[in-house]
Amino acid sequence: MKTSTLRNLITWTLLLATGQAQAQKVGLVLSGGGAKGLAHVGVLKQLEKNHIPIDYIVGTSMGAIVGGMYAAGYSPAEIETVVLSPEFQRWTSGKPLEDKTFNFATTEPSPASLRLGVAIDSSFKTRVSTNLVNDLNLNLALAKLLAPAGASAGYDFDKLFVPFRCLTSEVFTRQQVVQRKGSLSDAVRNSMTFPLAFRPIRNLDGKYYFDGAVYNNFPTNVMRKEFNPDVMIGVNVGDVAFKKYPKDDDAQLAATILFLGTSVADTGSVGRNGIFIQPDLDGLGAGDFDRVKLLIAKGDTATQRKMELIQQRIARREDTLLLQARRRKFQSEAPTPRFVAVEVRGLNAAQNSYAAGFFRRTGSTYSLDDLEEGYYRLASDDFFRNIYPRIRYDENQKGYIFSVDVQRNNNVTTEVGFVLSNRPLDNLYLGVEYRYLRRQLFTATADVSLGRFYNGAHGSFRISVPASIPFLVEPTITYNQWDYQNTGGLLGRDVLSTQVRQQDTKVGVQFGVSPAYRARYLLDAGVFRNQDYYTNANTITSGDILDETVFQGVTAALRTARNTLNEKQYSTAGHLRSYSVRGVYGNANYTPGSTSLLPDNERRHQWLQLKATEERYFPLKGDRRAWGYFAEVVATGQGTFSSYRSSITQAPVFAPLADSRTLFLDSYRSGRYGAVGLRYSQPLLGKLEWRTEVFSHLNFQRFDRTEDQRAERSRGFDRPRFTASSGFIFRTPVGPLALHARYYDDPQGGFAVWGHLGFLLFRGRALE
Repeated sequence: MKTSTLRNLITWTLLLATGQAQAQKVGLVLSGGGAKGLAHVGVLKQLEKNHIPIDYIVGTSMGAIVGGMYAAGYSPAEIETVVLSPEFQRWTSGKPLEDKTFNFATTEPSPASLRLGVAIDSSFKTRVSTNLVNDLNLNLALAKLLAPAGASAGYDFDKLFVPFRCLTSEVFTRQQVVQRKGSLSDAVRNSMTFPLAFRPIRNLDGKYYFDGAVYNNFPTNVMRKEFNPDVMIGVNVGDVAFKKYPKDDDAQLAATILFLGTSVADTGSVGRNGIFIQPDLDGLGAGDFDRVKLLIAKGDTATQRKMELIQQRIARREDTLLLQARRRKFQSEAPTPRFVAVEVRGLNAAQNSYAAGFFRRTGSTYSLDDLEEGYYRLASDDFFRNIYPRIRYDENQKGYIFSVDVQRNNNVTTEVGFVLSNRPLDNLYLGVEYRYLRRQLFTATADVSLGRFYNGAHGSFRISVPASIPFLVEPTITYNQWDYQNTGGLLGRDVLSTQVRQQDTKVGVQFGVSPAYRARYLLDAGVFRNQDYYTNANTITSGDILDETVFQGVTAALRTARNTLNEKQYSTAGHLRSYSVRGVYGNANYTPGSTSLLPDNERRHQWLQLKATEERYFPLKGDRRAWGYFAEVVATGQGTFSSYRSSITQAPVFAPLADSRTLFLDSYRSGRYGAVGLRYSQPLLGKLEWRTEVFSHLNFQRFDRTEDQRAERSRGFDRPRFTASSGFIFRTPVGPLALHARYYDDPQGGFAVWGHLGFLLFRGRALE
């Protein structure tokens, strides 16, 4: 018989004889360490696998999250499933959940690279908002995961599946706070509020707490004072000291902030009969949440190495079947998830009432889907900030109350953007937005774009009403001016053979409704004036007078859209679906120029236009690479205008690439076409990626030019036209820095190399 086995047998015999095995209590202390705290999951897996009992848990920061979930009745396998899920990555990164993105009130993506919010109160005091990790997903996830256990325990942490404590820091009074009761999700969220990373939440007592690691990252003293176990297991994932000094300045700064922001673990504080576990996490950082499997494995391995010592010092064993039965019993005692009320706090009465209007019932009570929809609707409204959810059981109403703590966000927002390019497409964008909330939200916006190729201005006044079916009413005015002259450039064309200038003005109103946050429906109606200047010759002189077409009238469109793309430009994830039907009625006045063979005339036009666009991306399994597809169909009853050139300028445009809108290509302007495409993106180094796109579109009954410069529709289909681009994209704080080699299948297109810095985005024309 092995010596260790004999020693264990003797220990068991002695403990059983004295009754100590039955009475022996075990406390588990879990330190903080950001993502490194995921190693605690591996520790829990090994402890349960080897039947080691856990009678008390004390945790800090990430240790509070893992320990809190275990204390709430989740098994190690269930916790592992949660942290391995794609949703967990969204919680920790703050990236929006695709199926929860709400774009009801969202306008066209702007070319802004900087968005600065300023809150101005009635006394004209200002406050600039700060940007920390977006915690919307995390807060709701914690509330949902921990609410049943809190209700089962009557909000007493001693009555959880495992008695639990977690630490937080009250930095203003410089005190350590031990959380023993109340909302379990609040306690855990308080404990993980690391300064400069996560914002502190406003607690019901009006106080703000920070990460417990600031004062005590390895709270063995709290375990001893609160529970005084017979044996203590302490797991430390924080650094005791730097093993090697960071070499570069950025790494030194980040490591210094983390090191100064957490207390140092006392490795001997578990006591003489305790067990200290320090997983080997060299090379892993506090932000490596994408390395979950490795972190769990590190905790698992470290515990296996200490298992012989653990078994020597802890003679008592936990029966697996009894543990599972006890866990199921605790979980079954949670009240039925029946939500009877929604409460909004933090604003004045009228504003709270407006915010509560985002939550709608499907019956006499709220479903969890109802609450999630309302929560993300509210979060999508830029007027609000620091939205924090709570779920608490009310014994009198025999149901849960979903409460949301809300603070007013910036009521003034300014935007700045720019584009620099090797072609003369440079542009400056400036925008401002003002919001005022009473029982409805009033939003006034104005923006302007200035450049050689594109100039534009836009103003709107939106009234948002969160009724049973939320709706908005938004009068708008838009002006656009496009100048396609001399938009070639380095390694491209020097000049277009056709000189075209376009400008349009539209005054209208939008009425929008949203029956669900996954979709929106907009009715857009207004009056428009399109003014186009162009020549009919392949060569021009400085003395030529351009033709002019003025088309003005009324238009109305019904649009539905769903946009969850992760980027305004060069997306790699998400889904865009857009469908529209538009009616147009107006008169066109044609004034010939010096290159025209046609007389001036006036024509009346009316047509119906249908457009459907679909774009979607799929990540490749186990990699950051992604591929996507694009499909678009346009069908319009637009007739011919006075000339071929005037017909082309009014036709819809197929614009698959970032610079497509900056080129006037006849083969890409047609009233009837279908298009498909594939996109592929592969990261290279850091934020540098390689992107390739290939498209084919097919025109049906395209406009052809007659000998007398008129337009006529061809019969059947044109030949397929191919478009391709390949290049590099580096994502900077002010927008993408891109260099492309691209090809357009058009006599005025061909091959070219071009680049830009910033978001190359423009508003659509009045009839798009």
